[in-house]
Amino acid sequence: MVEKLEENIKLNVEEILKDLDKYEPKWRGWHWRKENKEGKVGEFTYHEISAPLKKSHGLPAARSFEGIDPQPRPVITTEIASGRFEDDIRRMRMAAWHGADHLMVIRTMGQSHFDGLLEGSPEGIGGVPITRKEVRATRKAIDLIEEEVGRRINFHSYVSGVAGPDVAVMFAEEGVNGAHQDPQYNVLYRNINMYRSFVDAAVAKGVMCWANILQIDGAHNANATAMKGYKVMPELMVQHAINSCFSEMVGMKPENIALSTVPPTSAPAPCMRYDLPYAVALRHFFKKYKMRAQMNTKYVESCEREATVGHTLNLLISELTSVDIQSTITPDEGRNVPWHYNNIHAINTTKQSFLGMDGLMDMIELKKTGYLPEKVRELEERAIMFLEEMIEVGGYFKSVDAGFFIDSGEYPERNDDGIARKMDGGDAASTIVLRDSDYFAPVCGHFGFNNVPSEYRKACDAIHECTLCNHSKIQYIDELDENDNVFKRMEKVKEDGTIIPEVQWAKDGYVKITLFIPENEQISEAAALEMGKRMNLKNVEVLHKQVLQKSEGCLVEIKGVCDFTPVKRDELVLPKRRKVLSNQVMKDYVKEHPIKVAAATVGEDEHSVGLREVIDIKHGGVERFGIQAVYLGTSCPIEKLVDAAIESKAQAILCSTIISHNDVHIKNMRKLNDLCIEKGVRDKIILVSGGTQVTDDIAKANGMDVGFGRGSNGTAVASFIIKRLMGIADIEEEEEA
Repeated sequence: MVEKLEENIKLNVEEILKDLDKYEPKWRGWHWRKENKEGKVGEFTYHEISAPLKKSHGLPAARSFEGIDPQPRPVITTEIASGRFEDDIRRMRMAAWHGADHLMVIRTMGQSHFDGLLEGSPEGIGGVPITRKEVRATRKAIDLIEEEVGRRINFHSYVSGVAGPDVAVMFAEEGVNGAHQDPQYNVLYRNINMYRSFVDAAVAKGVMCWANILQIDGAHNANATAMKGYKVMPELMVQHAINSCFSEMVGMKPENIALSTVPPTSAPAPCMRYDLPYAVALRHFFKKYKMRAQMNTKYVESCEREATVGHTLNLLISELTSVDIQSTITPDEGRNVPWHYNNIHAINTTKQSFLGMDGLMDMIELKKTGYLPEKVRELEERAIMFLEEMIEVGGYFKSVDAGFFIDSGEYPERNDDGIARKMDGGDAASTIVLRDSDYFAPVCGHFGFNNVPSEYRKACDAIHECTLCNHSKIQYIDELDENDNVFKRMEKVKEDGTIIPEVQWAKDGYVKITLFIPENEQISEAAALEMGKRMNLKNVEVLHKQVLQKSEGCLVEIKGVCDFTPVKRDELVLPKRRKVLSNQVMKDYVKEHPIKVAAATVGEDEHSVGLREVIDIKHGGVERFGIQAVYLGTSCPIEKLVDAAIESKAQAILCSTIISHNDVHIKNMRKLNDLCIEKGVRDKIILVSGGTQVTDDIAKANGMDVGFGRGSNGTAVASFIIKRLMGIADIEEEEEA
């Protein structure tokens, strides 16, 4: 039994799967982040942050800010669709460490048409089958992840399709915290009979009310489905209104209703002129509900950079208009290859953007006159007109029958390309059965007409508690399929001491290669595929291609499966980690044995920031320990640097060489070593090189005593110099287990 996770030990899925029949959820309902009222993190004061995590990974730039990791105020979502829940769990742990507290598992596409619950843990396509075992195991793993990072985490999936009520009951039983539920999604996008869909939705929403599950609607799908998403903004508002009002009529609390809002456009369109008024209009019309903002995926192509910029612009909309839950669609959404590191990239994009914009609305305000409020009013008027016409033709069902919805004309304009559904057609048509006048269901969370005898305090007293009230009454089924289940899949990838790259599933072996090919698009694509094969990649496919100029060249990204003998963990030669001397030891040594260094950025390199941080006392550089630095600036000839070291009687030279084009950094190091030999001082001066592309191995191979790469600091440099002068240069280097 796993009682807690150890941060240096992998999550053991096999242990999670043990005793699942006895597991019960620790809590139900939705959890919002706790506000950090003090707002102080490190040396900064924030205005829109939540309570910190106990354990987390900060943004890459946090290294320059004492490693701080403030948490934004909105709940942050990551959507996971790998198809194997056992790998989803591992991805969830990574996501939680980066700040996600709303973990949403996407269902397999065909699940809308299943007429009952699945059991076991089969593999899905484009998502996972939502089964009790998978949900229970995931919630159990999330319990452990919560304890590890120090914050409650919401688990989420979909309550829709023909089996929607069944799924809702299972979610309530198993402690699912949030769910998509919108009968219009069934009708418009899955062609489920509209009467059946709304009856099912009422039942499902009633169960969700019992469990305090947060509901997110599906109106944003119109935005993605319409030929021109920016034309359907009035209709989107009507769809939001229909589902929200229906949910309240069923009994759902307004605070448990969230709108799934999606900006309708993307650059190169002038997106802010469309997206911002729409977001403002939504907040005005639906102020009593929560806002869940999602990136628009309709316009996402295969370029990760473009998708990330679009995501960031959408986040600006969220900041300008407020948001309660921020979704983070992965930047490779347009490739339909949801790889786990892109989940993390998307979370970090959200965190970085919100923290960077912290307090923005304290400095600016949205205009009360002019284009913005006029456009907001126009959208609201068009939405009201749409709703009025819908009522005039006889209501929602008849308007769907007439093709009102997802018409790509901006209402009242019509392009006659809407999605039309027949009231008596679609899946599960004619399957609604009226309840008898004496109907009695001895279960709680039940919606609608139910004759509970007066002698019972609650309905399930008649059967001595239902599964909602007594979790042990649930009939748990482990596996049904002998061949398609989690144990079979895990057996194929069990731990054997080998290391194989992965991006989707354990040991899938996939890698991405980025190539620039100086040919036209057609030749570049063919050449990239052939190059991938010659790299011994299997199943080579093009992920992305971008013409940089028709005749000059094309960027091509390919994916493929590694076809080599797996790397064995116990045969690796691990890089060594230097033990750094304590600050006081270094200060005491320099006080007794003054040290001087000559430092410069060499060659024709104008970069200075990195070297200044290694030197300057204000940046915690070598000067803080009393080391005197003779700084010669940037673009310093190597001859000048060596002469300065000799004249000043420096014990060390700090050579910064950032530019690596044409291997100039290697050439600079070789020249420095050769010149010191030529002048007869090589054995008297410690040669230290640093730069983003410099490694210790590269530096030593080219005549240096040591090399410091990206992320190095003045403390490490000073420690190396002092240990070398003390005669203990490499003795304290250790391998990291």
